[in-house]
Amino acid sequence: MPIRSNPFFNMDSSAVLSLLRHTGNSVDSKHSKKSSGSIGGGVLKMFKLIPMLSSGCKMVNLLSRGHRRPLLKDYATTGTIFGFRKGRVFLAIQEDPHCLPMFIIELPMLTSALQKEMASETVRIALESETKTSRKKVLEEYVWGIYCNGRKIGYSIRRKNMSEEETYVIDALRSVSMGAGVLPCKNQYDQETEGEMTSMRARFDRVIGSKDSEALYMINPEGSGQGTELSIYFLRSH
Repeated sequence: MPIRSNPFFNMDSSAVLSLLRHTGNSVDSKHSKKSSGSIGGGVLKMFKLIPMLSSGCKMVNLLSRGHRRPLLKDYATTGTIFGFRKGRVFLAIQEDPHCLPMFIIELPMLTSALQKEMASETVRIALESETKTSRKKVLEEYVWGIYCNGRKIGYSIRRKNMSEEETYVIDALRSVSMGAGVLPCKNQYDQETEGEMTSMRARFDRVIGSKDSEALYMINPEGSGQGTELSIYFLRSH
């Protein structure tokens, strides 16, 4: 698949090009050969159906029944995108669904806006840190410029500690390896003012390009067919 021109504005071109090699059906990781070749089609199709789900949906409970271990192999990283319908989107990265997130951030975009982006064939979310030092691992940086499909949408700061609401979501999805649905709100006030809490969880192939660049490529469950590609990039410029 050809690389589209100017995908991330002023980001370091060599770092982006090295990470963009995992697109479409070309997946070089030895583990990703277990997938069907497309990235995230089945799960993203479910996420697009979220607006059709009712407030009484217990999809998360159904997905978690009988699954105490991740549905995919342990090498895969867990990524969760969640947020109130009328609120902003959160991104949480975990080594597996049973541990605390190693990275969690509130993205400067509404849940409804992200759902519209997912109607396209490709969704690329990029987080760029302008920190001048490389003493930390790239995921340990705090201030990030956020891009979605090549457009800069603002800045955000990585969470040092999870809020009560974020802790509730991560704990509620502990037994879920992949899937999308609606979570019951903790209180009636949140549901009336912010709408329902939607969530999408998937497994990702984590690729470390260098000490300043990492990428996550969503793994498509075997047999789920073609669908939208979702990739998340972490880049540190100098």
